[in-house]
Amino acid sequence: MLNCIDMDGQCQGYDHALMRAVTESVGIPVIASSGAGKPRHFTDVFKDTTVQAALAAGMFHRKEVGIDEVKAHMLENGVLARTCS
Repeated sequence: MLNCIDMDGQCQGYDHALMRAVTESVGIPVIASSGAGKPRHFTDVFKDTTVQAALAAGMFHRKEVGIDEVKAHMLENGVLARTCS
């Protein structure tokens, strides 16, 4: 899990430059953390980097965005996501 403390709580999206730098430098899966505030932030990090996963907490705990909204946005934009039927 790669936590960018500068983006934590900002709700402005993940630090793509940092995510790219780390995923290109290590041979283990990288999980993007810190910065998500909108569904598009997940879509963007998966399209712009090679992270294997992304997480968020605050926006879900505060009920600003639903998990289903994030998954729907990702699927609408060609990013695979697990869904429940």
